[in-house]
Amino acid sequence: MTAPVLVTVDGPIATVTLNRPAARNALSSALLRDLAEALATLDADDGVHAVVLTGADPAFCAGLDLKELGEDGGALHAGVMAVADTHSPWPPINTPVIAAVNGPAITGGLELVLNCDLAICSERAVFADTHARVGVLPGWGLTVLLPLAIGRATARRMSLTGDFLSAAQALNAGLVSDLVPHEELLDRAHAIAATIAGNNPRAVRALLASYRAVEAELVAGGLDVADRSARAWNATELNLADSSRGREQKG
Repeated sequence: MTAPVLVTVDGPIATVTLNRPAARNALSSALLRDLAEALATLDADDGVHAVVLTGADPAFCAGLDLKELGEDGGALHAGVMAVADTHSPWPPINTPVIAAVNGPAITGGLELVLNCDLAICSERAVFADTHARVGVLPGWGLTVLLPLAIGRATARRMSLTGDFLSAAQALNAGLVSDLVPHEELLDRAHAIAATIAGNNPRAVRALLASYRAVEAELVAGGLDVADRSARAWNATELNLADSSRGREQKG
Protein backbone atom coordinates (compact mmCIF):
# COMPACT_ATOMS: atom_id res chain seq x y z
CA MET A 1 0.00 0.00 0.00
CA THR A 2 1.31 3.46 -0.90
CA ALA A 3 2.04 5.65 2.11
CA PRO A 4 -0.42 8.55 2.37
CA VAL A 5 2.37 10.86 3.55
CA LEU A 6 5.91 10.98 2.18
CA VAL A 7 8.84 12.56 4.02
CA THR A 8 12.21 13.51 2.59
CA VAL A 9 15.00 15.29 4.44
CA ASP A 10 17.74 17.24 2.72
CA GLY A 11 20.08 18.70 5.30
CA PRO A 12 18.12 21.09 7.55
CA ILE A 13 15.04 21.09 5.29
CA ALA A 14 12.30 18.46 5.31
CA THR A 15 9.59 18.07 2.69
CA VAL A 16 6.30 16.46 3.68
CA THR A 17 4.08 15.46 0.76
CA LEU A 18 0.43 14.50 1.00
CA ASN A 19 0.40 11.44 -1.22
CA ARG A 20 -3.09 10.41 -2.26
CA PRO A 21 -3.12 11.96 -5.73
CA ALA A 22 -5.94 9.79 -7.06
CA ALA A 23 -8.12 11.14 -4.23
CA ARG A 24 -6.74 14.66 -4.64
CA ASN A 25 -4.92 14.15 -1.34
CA ALA A 26 -8.18 14.07 0.58
CA LEU A 27 -7.86 13.83 4.34
CA SER A 28 -8.38 10.23 5.38
CA SER A 29 -7.93 9.05 8.95
CA ALA A 30 -4.67 7.34 7.89
CA LEU A 31 -3.34 10.50 6.25
CA LEU A 32 -4.18 12.62 9.29
CA ARG A 33 -2.46 10.14 11.58
CA ASP A 34 0.66 9.91 9.43
CA LEU A 35 0.85 13.67 8.93
CA ALA A 36 0.73 14.34 12.66
CA GLU A 37 3.34 11.64 13.31
CA ALA A 38 5.63 12.92 10.55
CA LEU A 39 5.60 16.50 11.79
CA ALA A 40 6.15 15.43 15.40
CA THR A 41 9.10 13.26 14.37
CA LEU A 42 10.66 16.05 12.30
CA ASP A 43 10.13 18.54 15.12
CA ALA A 44 12.07 16.25 17.45
CA ASP A 45 14.99 16.12 15.00
CA ASP A 46 17.50 18.81 16.00
CA GLY A 47 18.91 18.76 12.48
CA VAL A 48 15.65 19.86 10.83
CA HIS A 49 15.11 23.63 10.89
CA ALA A 50 12.23 24.09 8.42
CA VAL A 51 9.48 21.95 6.91
CA VAL A 52 7.82 22.36 3.50
CA LEU A 53 4.30 20.89 3.27
CA THR A 54 2.95 20.18 -0.21
CA GLY A 55 0.72 17.78 -2.11
CA ALA A 56 1.25 15.27 -4.88
CA ASP A 57 -0.08 16.83 -8.09
CA PRO A 58 -2.69 17.67 -9.21
CA ALA A 59 -4.02 18.93 -5.86
CA PHE A 60 -2.72 20.23 -2.57
CA CYS A 61 -5.63 18.81 -0.57
CA ALA A 62 -9.32 18.45 -1.45
CA GLY A 63 -10.51 18.40 2.17
CA LEU A 64 -12.07 15.56 4.11
CA ASP A 65 -12.31 12.23 2.34
CA LEU A 66 -16.06 12.26 1.71
CA LYS A 67 -16.02 8.58 0.73
CA GLU A 68 -14.57 7.59 4.10
CA LEU A 69 -16.90 10.04 5.83
CA GLY A 70 -19.86 8.34 4.17
CA GLU A 71 -18.65 4.81 4.91
CA ASP A 72 -17.32 5.32 8.43
CA GLY A 73 -17.86 8.89 9.53
CA GLY A 74 -17.05 8.02 13.15
CA ALA A 75 -13.48 6.98 12.34
CA LEU A 76 -12.75 10.08 10.29
CA HIS A 77 -14.47 12.34 12.81
CA ALA A 78 -12.30 10.80 15.53
CA GLY A 79 -9.22 11.48 13.43
CA VAL A 80 -10.20 15.10 12.92
CA MET A 81 -11.03 15.73 16.56
CA ALA A 82 -8.08 13.79 17.99
CA VAL A 83 -5.92 16.90 17.84
CA ALA A 84 -8.76 19.44 18.02
CA ASP A 85 -7.78 20.46 21.55
CA THR A 86 -4.73 22.02 19.92
CA HIS A 87 -6.95 23.82 17.37
CA SER A 88 -4.66 22.40 14.69
CA PRO A 89 -4.42 19.41 12.32
CA TRP A 90 -1.23 18.37 14.13
CA PRO A 91 0.15 18.52 17.68
CA PRO A 92 2.10 21.65 18.69
CA ILE A 93 5.53 21.83 17.04
CA ASN A 94 8.32 24.40 17.17
CA THR A 95 9.65 24.05 13.62
CA PRO A 96 8.46 26.54 10.98
CA VAL A 97 6.12 24.98 8.41
CA ILE A 98 5.82 26.45 4.90
CA ALA A 99 2.82 25.47 2.78
CA ALA A 100 3.73 25.05 -0.91
CA VAL A 101 0.26 24.99 -2.43
CA ASN A 102 0.52 23.23 -5.78
CA GLY A 103 -3.18 22.95 -6.61
CA PRO A 104 -6.65 23.17 -5.06
CA ALA A 105 -6.69 23.63 -1.27
CA ILE A 106 -10.29 23.02 -0.33
CA THR A 107 -12.01 23.15 3.07
CA GLY A 108 -9.78 20.96 5.27
CA GLY A 109 -6.98 21.60 2.79
CA LEU A 110 -7.47 25.33 3.30
CA GLU A 111 -7.26 24.72 7.05
CA LEU A 112 -3.92 22.98 6.56
CA VAL A 113 -2.65 26.10 4.79
CA LEU A 114 -3.98 28.38 7.53
CA ASN A 115 -2.23 26.33 10.20
CA CYS A 116 1.15 26.63 8.49
CA ASP A 117 3.41 29.53 9.43
CA LEU A 118 3.52 30.90 5.90
CA ALA A 119 2.29 29.87 2.50
CA ILE A 120 3.24 30.25 -1.15
CA CYS A 121 1.43 28.88 -4.18
CA SER A 122 1.63 28.18 -7.88
CA GLU A 123 -0.79 29.49 -10.50
CA ARG A 124 -2.61 26.15 -10.31
CA ALA A 125 -3.73 26.81 -6.74
CA VAL A 126 -7.28 27.70 -5.83
CA PHE A 127 -8.72 28.03 -2.35
CA ALA A 128 -12.22 27.43 -1.03
CA ASP A 129 -14.14 26.78 2.16
CA THR A 130 -17.00 24.40 1.35
CA HIS A 131 -17.88 23.37 4.91
CA ALA A 132 -21.38 24.79 4.48
CA ARG A 133 -21.86 22.79 1.27
CA VAL A 134 -20.94 19.44 2.82
CA GLY A 135 -22.57 20.02 6.22
CA VAL A 136 -19.46 19.90 8.41
CA LEU A 137 -18.11 22.64 10.66
CA PRO A 138 -14.37 23.38 10.72
CA GLY A 139 -12.48 21.92 13.69
CA TRP A 140 -9.09 23.55 13.19
CA GLY A 141 -9.78 27.21 13.78
CA LEU A 142 -10.78 28.31 10.28
CA THR A 143 -13.37 30.82 11.49
CA VAL A 144 -10.62 32.54 13.48
CA LEU A 145 -7.63 32.10 11.19
CA LEU A 146 -9.25 32.87 7.82
CA PRO A 147 -10.41 36.41 8.70
CA LEU A 148 -7.00 37.05 10.27
CA ALA A 149 -5.38 36.07 6.98
CA ILE A 150 -7.65 37.74 4.43
CA GLY A 151 -10.04 40.03 6.31
CA ARG A 152 -13.54 39.68 7.73
CA ALA A 153 -15.58 40.37 4.61
CA THR A 154 -13.65 38.11 2.23
CA ALA A 155 -13.50 35.31 4.80
CA ARG A 156 -17.24 35.36 5.39
CA ARG A 157 -17.94 35.49 1.69
CA MET A 158 -15.71 32.44 1.14
CA SER A 159 -17.34 30.46 3.94
CA LEU A 160 -20.97 31.35 3.35
CA THR A 161 -20.89 30.97 -0.44
CA GLY A 162 -18.25 28.29 -0.92
CA ASP A 163 -16.84 30.41 -3.75
CA PHE A 164 -13.26 29.90 -4.87
CA LEU A 165 -10.33 32.25 -4.47
CA SER A 166 -7.84 32.14 -7.34
CA ALA A 167 -4.10 32.08 -6.81
CA ALA A 168 -3.86 35.76 -7.79
CA GLN A 169 -6.72 36.67 -5.44
CA ALA A 170 -5.07 34.71 -2.64
CA LEU A 171 -1.88 36.70 -3.17
CA ASN A 172 -3.73 40.01 -3.19
CA ALA A 173 -5.70 39.04 -0.08
CA GLY A 174 -2.55 38.06 1.84
CA LEU A 175 -3.34 34.37 2.16
CA VAL A 176 -0.04 33.56 0.43
CA SER A 177 3.16 35.58 0.27
CA ASP A 178 4.39 34.39 -3.14
CA LEU A 179 2.79 33.28 -6.40
CA VAL A 180 5.19 31.47 -8.74
CA PRO A 181 5.05 29.32 -11.88
CA HIS A 182 4.07 25.77 -11.01
CA GLU A 183 7.41 24.26 -11.98
CA GLU A 184 9.21 26.70 -9.68
CA LEU A 185 7.03 26.15 -6.62
CA LEU A 186 9.13 23.67 -4.67
CA ASP A 187 12.36 25.44 -5.56
CA ARG A 188 10.95 28.69 -4.16
CA ALA A 189 9.63 26.95 -1.04
CA HIS A 190 12.97 25.27 -0.46
CA ALA A 191 14.78 28.57 -1.00
CA ILE A 192 12.64 30.21 1.68
CA ALA A 193 13.20 27.23 3.96
CA ALA A 194 16.95 27.42 3.36
CA THR A 195 17.00 31.11 4.30
CA ILE A 196 15.13 30.30 7.50
CA ALA A 197 17.44 27.36 8.21
CA GLY A 198 20.47 29.62 7.66
CA ASN A 199 19.49 31.85 10.56
CA ASN A 200 20.17 31.12 14.23
CA PRO A 201 17.85 28.15 14.80
CA ARG A 202 17.22 28.96 18.45
CA ALA A 203 16.38 32.55 17.56
CA VAL A 204 14.04 31.40 14.77
CA ARG A 205 12.15 29.13 17.13
CA ALA A 206 12.00 31.80 19.85
CA LEU A 207 10.72 34.41 17.39
CA LEU A 208 8.17 32.00 15.95
CA ALA A 209 7.05 31.10 19.46
CA SER A 210 6.59 34.80 20.18
CA TYR A 211 4.47 35.27 17.05
CA ARG A 212 2.34 32.29 18.00
CA ALA A 213 1.97 33.38 21.63
CA VAL A 214 0.86 36.87 20.60
CA GLU A 215 -1.64 35.38 18.16
CA ALA A 216 -2.88 32.99 20.84
CA GLU A 217 -3.47 35.91 23.21
CA LEU A 218 -5.53 37.62 20.54
CA VAL A 219 -7.60 34.66 19.39
CA ALA A 220 -7.60 32.05 22.17
CA GLY A 221 -11.19 32.74 23.18
CA GLY A 222 -12.31 32.61 19.58
CA LEU A 223 -10.58 29.29 19.01
CA ASP A 224 -12.37 27.83 22.05
CA VAL A 225 -15.72 29.03 20.71
CA ALA A 226 -14.97 27.60 17.25
CA ASP A 227 -13.93 24.28 18.79
CA ARG A 228 -17.11 24.00 20.87
CA SER A 229 -19.26 24.88 17.86
CA ALA A 230 -17.55 22.28 15.69
CA ARG A 231 -17.81 19.54 18.31
CA ALA A 232 -21.49 20.22 18.96
CA TRP A 233 -22.45 20.37 15.27
CA ASN A 234 -20.33 17.51 13.98
CA ALA A 235 -21.27 15.15 16.81
CA THR A 236 -24.91 15.32 15.77
CA GLU A 237 -24.75 16.06 12.05
CA LEU A 238 -22.00 13.82 10.63
CA ASN A 239 -24.38 10.87 10.44
CA LEU A 240 -27.14 12.83 8.70
CA ALA A 241 -27.91 13.85 5.13
CA ASP A 242 -26.12 11.30 2.99
CA SER A 243 -26.79 13.40 -0.09
CA SER A 244 -25.02 16.35 1.50
CA ARG A 245 -22.01 14.21 2.44
CA GLY A 246 -21.90 12.71 -1.00
CA ARG A 247 -21.42 15.91 -2.94
CA GLU A 248 -18.03 16.09 -4.54
CA GLN A 249 -15.88 19.09 -3.74
CA LYS A 250 -15.05 20.83 -7.00
CA GLY A 251 -11.83 22.57 -7.88
